[in-house]
Amino acid sequence: MAQNETNRANGMSRAVDRATDSNTFERVARAGHVMSGFVHLLIAYIIVQLAFGTGGNADQSGALGALAAKPGGRFVLWVAMVAFIAMALWRLAETVLGPHVTENSGGDGDDTSLLDRAKAFGLAVVYFAFAFSAYQFASGGGKSSGQQNAGMSARLMESGGGKILLVVVGLVAIAIGGYHIYKGASKNFLDDLKGTPSKLVEPLGVVGYVAKGLVIAGAGVLVIVAVVNADPSKATGLDGAVKTLGSAPFGQFLLVLAGLGIAAYGLYSFVMARYARM
Repeated sequence: MAQNETNRANGMSRAVDRATDSNTFERVARAGHVMSGFVHLLIAYIIVQLAFGTGGNADQSGALGALAAKPGGRFVLWVAMVAFIAMALWRLAETVLGPHVTENSGGDGDDTSLLDRAKAFGLAVVYFAFAFSAYQFASGGGKSSGQQNAGMSARLMESGGGKILLVVVGLVAIAIGGYHIYKGASKNFLDDLKGTPSKLVEPLGVVGYVAKGLVIAGAGVLVIVAVVNADPSKATGLDGAVKTLGSAPFGQFLLVLAGLGIAAYGLYSFVMARYARM
């Protein structure tokens, strides 16, 4: 019985290894970085608009909704959906074989830690979520994620277990944001690249990762504040974090800085499309 399980596991690993040998699969997966870059640039544009008094949702749903409203936007969203699915599948392959599967001879990944595989699986979940959101807006059924988050938070706050879950979600978001800040400040993101990118890549990565980390951590803090104050309207994700920043002293200036930081991450995503180790 154990031998059969081992054989099945080895067979799956070999199948995944063969799939990642496909240049076409890799190119489509890399397109996921391109689409992520466009989404972040749209979010940055919305944030700057908020700084100057124009409304909008400064999150993924706001960016996808704005794109869907443009001529040809829904076609782009279908393309984005395919690219995000390909990237999600690539991350699942990394979960099985370890990161940078094209560099692993034999694809055994024995030197890969469980943490690396867990991170790959987490990214797979994120990209599947991106693909689902792109599908919703491409098919005309997209909704504001901020409103959905607030509604879900309101339901969870009706029970003690739900409140604990929300606090855990907030702490996880703070941890993810902190990781982004650390990755940017320490320049560890350079380990994800191959080749010789231009000197502009380093500042883009530093600013982009730190800015995105601060926004994600801010969203996590707001979730915990929402639980403490029993106010689910505060738990609206990235959009809520950005708008809270705008209501602070010198809010307009801070929003412009945040927009520039998210734009830097979007531009860095284009670099990832070309130079990311996969």
